[in-house]
Amino acid sequence: MSIAEKLYKTLLANNLKLATAESCTGGMVAAAITDIAGCSAVFERGFVTYSNEAKSEMLGVPASLIASVGAVSREVAIAMAMGALDHANADISVSITGVAGPAGGSPEKPVGLVHFSVARQGAPTIHDVQKFGNLSRADIRTKATAHALSLVLAQLMREP
Repeated sequence: MSIAEKLYKTLLANNLKLATAESCTGGMVAAAITDIAGCSAVFERGFVTYSNEAKSEMLGVPASLIASVGAVSREVAIAMAMGALDHANADISVSITGVAGPAGGSPEKPVGLVHFSVARQGAPTIHDVQKFGNLSRADIRTKATAHALSLVLAQLMREP
């Protein structure tokens, strides 16, 4: 069973709805869930907020926050996850923002750096960061998708 299927079954068993807020994965997390028949019982909506403007307009991430810390940051990942909960009828959300490459990296934020956040109604919001390294764009996005699904599943296993 795939991680997406495990997540689907866990959400279904707990009568919970998921929302996603994705940047560098471009909707791959939402696609992994919506590949499963019956997913409408657990998937509320997905936000693909690739541009900084979309993060602000669709999720309410303050433009000043993005300007001060950058889109690829702990603070923006958390704001994205919380914004997804605020703008969806969901119980839990996951956000992903990172540098998928092959260009766009810097010494402070290299290719392969990805920030994640999971926000859940009634529980502390969590943050995680992964440094996948200078892999191909496809590999970084695939690994980020799998990691995001695993983080949501792990959060659901905790008591709210």
